[in-house]
Amino acid sequence: METNRAISSRAKTLAQYDDVLELEEEEVLQLEEVVSQIADKVADYRTSFPGQLNTTFGSILAAQRPILNTQGPESQPGCSNDPHTSDVEGRGAALAGEVQKEAEKAQLLKEKISSNASAIPIVLNRMKECMARIDKLHSSKKVIHPAFKRRRAS
Repeated sequence: METNRAISSRAKTLAQYDDVLELEEEEVLQLEEVVSQIADKVADYRTSFPGQLNTTFGSILAAQRPILNTQGPESQPGCSNDPHTSDVEGRGAALAGEVQKEAEKAQLLKEKISSNASAIPIVLNRMKECMARIDKLHSSKKVIHPAFKRRRAS
């Protein structure tokens, strides 16, 4: 009698385990589906995101650029008696002044960069000479004051 009860209780627990396993398998399948969807999204973003960044940054930079009047004054629409033309000319002159200042700054920066670049070999030679003198001092057996010795990192 007990064996039948034990067998039936074991059968019930096995059935419960099977139900739990089926539920876990369904959850695993759902999670695998979600992971595959996320992988598809990541692949899509990897292909489209650089192009989106390029267009976004390009439009931001284009919006920040000053508008330059490349046409001559004879091709501007409007008559000379218009009271707003003096405002436009004033803004254009101020804008031209700003552009000229920026061009001067850029030229100054280029000059500084080229002078620094031309000074690099001289600085390197001086560094080599100083390093050689330091090595010569280390190799000699003279007493060096402790203030001038390198501190050891501990």
